Amino acid sequence: MKSVFVPMTQMLRKNSPAVVLLQILAICMPLCAQHRPGHARFGQFESYGQYAATNDIDTLVIATLRKRGIEPANLCSDEVFIRRVYLDVNGSLPEPQDVRRFLQDRRSDKRAALIAPLLERDEFADYWSLKWCDLLRVKAEFPINLWPNAVQAYHRWIHDAIRENMPYDQFARELLTSSGSNFRVPQVNFYRAIQGQERSAIAGAVALTFMGIRLEKWPQAHRSGMEAFFSRVAYKKTAEWKEEIVYLDPAPVEPLKAVFPDGVTVQIQPGKDPREVFAKWLIAPENPWFARNIVNRIWAWLLGRGIIHEPDDIRPDNPAVHPQLLAYLEKELVKADYDLRHIYRLILNSRTYQQSSIPRSDHPDAEALFAYYPVRRLEAEVLVDALCWISGTRESYSSAIPEPFTFIPEENRSIELADGSITSQFLEMFGRPARDTGLESERNNQITDAQRLNLLNSTHIQNKIERSRRLNGLIRTAKGNRRMLINMIYLNILSRYPTRAELAATEKYFQTKGINTRQGTNDLAWALINTKEFLYRH
Repeated sequence: MKSVFVPMTQMLRKNSPAVVLLQILAICMPLCAQHRPGHARFGQFESYGQYAATNDIDTLVIATLRKRGIEPANLCSDEVFIRRVYLDVNGSLPEPQDVRRFLQDRRSDKRAALIAPLLERDEFADYWSLKWCDLLRVKAEFPINLWPNAVQAYHRWIHDAIRENMPYDQFARELLTSSGSNFRVPQVNFYRAIQGQERSAIAGAVALTFMGIRLEKWPQAHRSGMEAFFSRVAYKKTAEWKEEIVYLDPAPVEPLKAVFPDGVTVQIQPGKDPREVFAKWLIAPENPWFARNIVNRIWAWLLGRGIIHEPDDIRPDNPAVHPQLLAYLEKELVKADYDLRHIYRLILNSRTYQQSSIPRSDHPDAEALFAYYPVRRLEAEVLVDALCWISGTRESYSSAIPEPFTFIPEENRSIELADGSITSQFLEMFGRPARDTGLESERNNQITDAQRLNLLNSTHIQNKIERSRRLNGLIRTAKGNRRMLINMIYLNILSRYPTRAELAATEKYFQTKGINTRQGTNDLAWALINTKEFLYRH
C-alpha cells in the first residue's frame, strides 16, 4: 500500500494496513466518557485517591451529589489535565516540552501553578475574544452589516478589554452607554450589530447578552417597560462610506417612563440618557441577573453546560441545578470587583473541573450535576488550528463579498479571525456560528458523517500531514529510533505518551511490509487525528 490517502472504497477495505492501525488504536485508547461504571479503570486518563475538595465549589457540588446518591468521578490524570486546560483556557494544544515539564513536576500545587500563567498569555485574549465576538455578533456582512473596518475596531476593543482584564461591569457599561461613530468609537458597534434598530430589537439583544434571558418569552407589558430604556437610541449616516453615528435622540422634551425588569418604575427627565439609567441598575451588586448571567456563562464555557442550562435561557421555570453554587459564584464576582479571571481561577482550580470524564455513577442526572467532566468536540476554529499546529501549515480564508481587511495574514490562527463573514469550507463544515443572533446554540459542535469523511479521506488533511514540517522534524530528531519517534508523535498530537498496548500496535505497524518511516509516521498521525481522543475535549 503506497498511501493511506486513497479512494474511500479502497481505503476502507478490511485488509487496508492504515485502517487496521486505526481500528487497533480505537480499541487501545477508547474515549473516556464511553466507559460506564463497572468497566476497567484507565490510569492514562485518571488518578486515584479519596475525594478531597479544593475550594467552596467542590464543597457545594459534592453536597448535592451525595444527597442524590451520585458518586463523583476520580481526578483526571496529569496528561489529561494539561491538554484540557490548554484547550479550555487558550484554545490550543500544549507544546511537547511543556507536557514533559509538567509530567515531571512533583509539586503538589503544580496544577494551580500551570493555570495562573495561562490566564495571562496572549492566547487567552485571542481565544476569549472569539467567544465574545460570537456573543456580540461581530460580523461585517449581511445580516449584521458592521462593515470590515468597524469589525476590526470592535474586535480590537474586545481583545484589549480581555487582555487588560477590564472589570466586567465597566465592559458592560461602555457597551451600553457609548455614542459616536462606529468606526471611531468601537463600543457603539454593540448597537450596530443588532438585526434591527427598533427598541424591541435592542432590548432583546441587551437582555440576551447581559441578563441571559430571551425577552420574547416575557409578556408584552413587561417587555415594553424595558424597551423604553432604548427608545431614544438614534442612528445617522455620514459622508464617509458605511460609517454610522449612534447617538441619543435630543428631540424628546417630555419625561420618559420606563420599567426595570424587576418591576420598579422610573421616570427619566429630558436630556438624561435612559441607557445610563438602565446600565446603573444592571451593574448594581444587588442586581439579580447581571453577575448570575456571566458566571453561569463562564461555567458553561469551561464545563460544557451551564449551572442553568441553556446559559442564555434563564427563567423561573429553568432553575439552577446547583443554586447555592451559582449564588456563591455571583458573590465572588461582586466581591472581586467584577474581575472575571477570578471566576476562571476558582473554576479551573476546583476538583469539579479537574474530574475525569469517566463516570463512576450511572445516575441519569450525573452529567447535568457535574459528576464528571463532559466530553465535547473541539470547536471548528480550535480544531483547524490544532491541525495546522501539528502540520506546520496554514489555512486560507475568504469572504463572499470582498472588502478591505478580507486578506488574512498567513500567521494568523483561526481563533484570531475578527470577522464572522470571513470563513473557510472547513469552518463551515465543522459548525462555526454565523454570528447572526448571539445565541450559544448557533455554534454546532456535534460530529456529523460529512465531518468524519472529511477527516478520513480529504486531500485537505492529506496535504497537511504529508507536508508537515513538525513531523519531518520528529523523524530527524528520532534518527531511526522507532520507539522514540512513536513517543514523540503521541506527545505532539495527544499530549501524552502511548500506552504499552498502543506502543506495541504501532511498532508492529511500522514493521509492515512496504511501510517506510515516513509513511508509517504519516499513517500514525492520520490515525491519531481521527481518534475521538484528539477530536474531543475530555
